[in-house]
Amino acid sequence: MTDSEINKKFFRKLIERYLDGLTTAEELKLLINYYESFQKNNEWVEELGAENIIKERMLINILDAIKDEDSKSQKVISLFNRKIVKYAAVASVAIFMAFYFFPNNNNQNPETINTVVNSSIEGGTNKATLTREDGSNIALEKGKNYNSDYVVSNGEELVYSKTNNSEKEIAYNYLTIPRGGQFFVKLADGTQVWLNSESKIKYPVSFEDGKRRIVELLYGEAYFDVSPSTQHKGSKFIVTKDNHEIEVLGTEFNIKAYNDEPDIVTTLVHGKINVNYQDKKYLLLPDQQSNLNRNSNTISFQTVDVYYETSWKMGVFSFQNKSLKDIMKVLARWYDFKVEFKNIKVESELFIGTLGKDDRIEDILKNLKELGIINGFEFKDKKIIIE
Repeated sequence: MTDSEINKKFFRKLIERYLDGLTTAEELKLLINYYESFQKNNEWVEELGAENIIKERMLINILDAIKDEDSKSQKVISLFNRKIVKYAAVASVAIFMAFYFFPNNNNQNPETINTVVNSSIEGGTNKATLTREDGSNIALEKGKNYNSDYVVSNGEELVYSKTNNSEKEIAYNYLTIPRGGQFFVKLADGTQVWLNSESKIKYPVSFEDGKRRIVELLYGEAYFDVSPSTQHKGSKFIVTKDNHEIEVLGTEFNIKAYNDEPDIVTTLVHGKINVNYQDKKYLLLPDQQSNLNRNSNTISFQTVDVYYETSWKMGVFSFQNKSLKDIMKVLARWYDFKVEFKNIKVESELFIGTLGKDDRIEDILKNLKELGIINGFEFKDKKIIIE
């Protein structure tokens, strides 16, 4: 790889961090220096205000300098809806929204459509329902504590204590996350699980060292940070979904299997896992993803940027070449609304970029309208109609 290619790769990654709101002050200085190198006046400005940092031309110039040849014909439009006061404070600033818009269709009709905003739709929170082995249901939410002999919750997480499994029959609990919710659970073996909106898992309240540790994802999405088998006398950790099985020894991975989507998507972040399907084992390495289509009963594999697959657990939604229809499906789960497209042409528009989970849905839609991507939108109770 040439020095030029290395530099391009470095700055491409730096731009991704910039868009995701993750750049440190030093990294932002490098990015600004790179931008300044493309200007006629190369003088370094000691104190850069918000106006100088967040400029559309800064991003455009940098992207034009490093984007791949095969993407040069694509039109790029950037959108920012948050401001940064000083570059030195970037590391502590919340994620700001930054979309690149790659239109697949002709420009939208410039006709102005009134936007009706009367919304009671709010972003999600930490909430879940715990179903105990006796069938009782416990509502878990912020501000409410729950304590039993082996599990405690502060309303934002659920933590099981390690107990000696002397019972003949294994006891199971269920954790259900509604639309507009998310939750964290630490299992009795120390495995950590982050659960996304509209998800449900089944798991034992205790594990016996030396025996397989089996957890079932009934539906939804979960990120697992598995306690290593070396700490449990070699016990393998298994996640099952239908006739699909993930076998791990100690690793981090994400699995997504929503009822309204045909695919079971497993993404490996660290370690190694075996994807077991139809009596065959497929080994996944970090940054690899398996996709099992339940309609066709076929499985495929690809290399991905795991950040886009797992950022939801860090409080952001990141999209890489996702259609507006798919993006709205993700947002609908978090904000708990239904969506209707009156103009089906806009459903296929593609985006890359990042949204904070604390962004107001009204602001997101207003930005799309200002860009001309949609003509308008209307709220009707828990339904959003997109023109």
